[in-house]
Amino acid sequence: MIYVLVGPTGSGKSSVAEAFAQRLNLPIVNGDAFQVYREFDIGTAKPSQDIRSKIPHYLFDFVSPENDYDVKTYQTDLRSTIAFMEAKHQDFILVGGTGLYIRAGLYDYDFAEEAPVDVSDLEQLSDAELHERLCAIDPVDAQKIHPNNRKRVLRALAIYRSRGMNKTELLALQEHRCLFEAVFVGIDLPRELLYARIDERVEKMFSQGLVEETRNLIQKYDPKRHAFQGIGYKELLEHFAGQMTLDEAKVKIKQDSRNYAKRQMTFFRHQLPVEWAHSQEETLDLLLKKAGQRHG
Repeated sequence: MIYVLVGPTGSGKSSVAEAFAQRLNLPIVNGDAFQVYREFDIGTAKPSQDIRSKIPHYLFDFVSPENDYDVKTYQTDLRSTIAFMEAKHQDFILVGGTGLYIRAGLYDYDFAEEAPVDVSDLEQLSDAELHERLCAIDPVDAQKIHPNNRKRVLRALAIYRSRGMNKTELLALQEHRCLFEAVFVGIDLPRELLYARIDERVEKMFSQGLVEETRNLIQKYDPKRHAFQGIGYKELLEHFAGQMTLDEAKVKIKQDSRNYAKRQMTFFRHQLPVEWAHSQEETLDLLLKKAGQRHG
């Protein structure tokens, strides 16, 4: 059984997952797009090394920031992890806030290989011009990709040229059945409480050294890499570029986090069969109830 735990950023998913894992002696598998990257620790709120030494964790902290990780690769990695768990007859918790990754990993998303196409004419365009073209053919996917993420924008345009349909249309054609035995539980906190927790979390990240972490990372890696598109990092890149003060960057991180939380909840409500709880305690109780029904 896969216990899927979802919820918006700042809702306390990790704490609930850790409590549930310790009660039932279960491993935890990552369902977050940015916690896969090594060295991106504070801004992604990655589980601490102490927690990971007590509970087996999978698909965390294993991708070099020099590589751009994507949903197709995650699907492959998650399914390999599921096969490993099934071979051991091991239940586990899948926890994270990246709904598309979780859905693509568990459902019958088909990332068919497209025929090679010539995109040399596109490579002459600026990042802004490329993103404008993607907005014209697939505004839904364009919203998910930062204009400076040239590699992902080019890939989306290449898919359209190769398949004759944009990525959003291709995904909509698929049947989307869940391929595995799974239950879906989510944390839906009252909005005022969630926003207060988000603000508190951002303040904590700054006190833990988010600015220093980001400064060190941009000295080691190309800031155009996907890892830097995580909330917290991309706003500080704008600060380092002189586009805003540090206080303005902090305010923007809080606002971007709140906006992201809204988008996450919209996705979860429409794309996954989640049973919702409204506090961390209630969520843990619901997970324990699901486990009791399975073993009772």
